Amino acid sequence: MKKLVAASAMTLGLLGSSLGAAHASEDPAAASEIPVQAVSSDAQAAEDAMPLPEDLDDSSQELDDEISQPVPETEDEVPLDTGTTPGDEASQEEGIESPDPLAGAQSSSITCRARVLVAMQNGSEEPITCVAWDSTPNVAPLRASVSAWPTPNWCDDHGVSGKWYVNRFKACGIFSATASVINPRTGSVTGTLKYLVRAYAYSGRDVPNWAYQVELMEVSSTGTARGMSASGKVKCSGKCKVTKSTFPSQAMSQSKDAVGQFFLQTTIKTSPKGQKGEGQASATWVFTKAGATPSNEISLPTPPVRCDNALPGTSKPGCVMPYIPAMVYAKAGEYPELAQHIQDAQNTQNLPGKYGTTRYLTRLTNKAKIKENRDTSCPSSLPRPTGKQCDEYPFASTWQGAKTGGSYSRRMIDAAQNRGGGQALGRFYLYNRIIEKDRFLMWIK
Repeated sequence: MKKLVAASAMTLGLLGSSLGAAHASEDPAAASEIPVQAVSSDAQAAEDAMPLPEDLDDSSQELDDEISQPVPETEDEVPLDTGTTPGDEASQEEGIESPDPLAGAQSSSITCRARVLVAMQNGSEEPITCVAWDSTPNVAPLRASVSAWPTPNWCDDHGVSGKWYVNRFKACGIFSATASVINPRTGSVTGTLKYLVRAYAYSGRDVPNWAYQVELMEVSSTGTARGMSASGKVKCSGKCKVTKSTFPSQAMSQSKDAVGQFFLQTTIKTSPKGQKGEGQASATWVFTKAGATPSNEISLPTPPVRCDNALPGTSKPGCVMPYIPAMVYAKAGEYPELAQHIQDAQNTQNLPGKYGTTRYLTRLTNKAKIKENRDTSCPSSLPRPTGKQCDEYPFASTWQGAKTGGSYSRRMIDAAQNRGGGQALGRFYLYNRIIEKDRFLMWIK
């Protein structure tokens, strides 16, 4: 058995296109996971040999094909917990709730006490089962369930933290809970089931679907709580609907887990282009045992998932998690002059976008405004030495650019590096579904 360990930096494999057109694939592990170092910079469109995504038609087949390729990732990217990494925008959809299960702990406790009280008043002798999240996690081993989808390594690495951890296309967390069987005549606990919930959700950057799995793993059971079964369902709040739900009654033991698997689809309109909306799946389950009333329902909502058809350069919709990505560039890589310019601009001029800060860059997609940014920072009248191009930071394709933001840096750098950096930025936007006003950071290594 695999023991829970402290959080550590892991190389993440971002899930590529593993969701089908109608519903999510039931084999996410089959998706290509290729670690690729991301690089960064912006370039003048007039001087760039390859147009950036915002310069291409929305129906560009070239970009539609490229978005279906495996997702590049940064070698040092580590998923962050949803308590410290807000999404690109505050949730606006009706029904979206906190993904923190303890947020509803008091309500579950009140429901439990009310059920016991009613049973006592009615003179019932049938045991009452109450389920609640634990505020103090159990330190316990995890097992791999044969019927469960394989989860990312970093899910277990964070231990039983009671938090969701997310990257751009995956969310995972391990939560602790207890089911208690109560004698309504005496109010005494006659048995307990301590269990862990390993929750995993993943989306597709080029399809309007995502998937969600909960895996209930028994840690220990005593008395009348031994031999319980669990079953459940899922609901979707906000801009989404359930396309498939599988969580039949399953007996639990220390060698057998109960697993629920769900598939969701966005309900945003397919046209006109520019639609977006958040959806949130909430899994609920109950415990049953012969001779006892079913337990109260307990639920675990995922972090909100943003789906859109607003990505410039492609007509394909897609869905992302509430994670703010970073573009990584190494000064020892292919574009050292670009990296040095960005680092100098961030450190000496205090310009935004530096990794590790909350002074984000936000994407700008309006072509006219992008051109104004470029013309302000790098006007055509500015002399270019042979083999050099004018590079600006913050990027023209951000709201922090020279015209829309006001403060900027420019530098004459190697033309090939400038062109390559512009292409890399376009791919970064594309692969991560960075749409209008989405936030991101620049990591110079």
